[in-house]
Amino acid sequence: MDTGKIIRLGAVLVAVVAGLIDLPQEAAIVATLGLVAGYFIEEEYSQRFLIGVLALALAYGSLDPVWFIGYYLTAILGSVSALLNAAACTVIVMGLVKRLKP
Repeated sequence: MDTGKIIRLGAVLVAVVAGLIDLPQEAAIVATLGLVAGYFIEEEYSQRFLIGVLALALAYGSLDPVWFIGYYLTAILGSVSALLNAAACTVIVMGLVKRLKP
């Protein structure tokens, strides 16, 4: 298992835990882990990754009306969405740097 995969899995695990329990400074932790994890997204998967991030950002709140478990699913997916949004920022900036570099 390479370093990037370990960082991505750890970041998702922290985001899931942050969605279930209140951590101090959880937004800053999740955002920082997302920025770091985004560095390890392979270039050939970046377009699919960005489309998936957009889809999750648009749809994660739709599970809230599900009885009993909907609140928890929405909280977990909201935290994962915040993580992936931060990772998407890194992917976008890396793509811009690559295009602008001579």
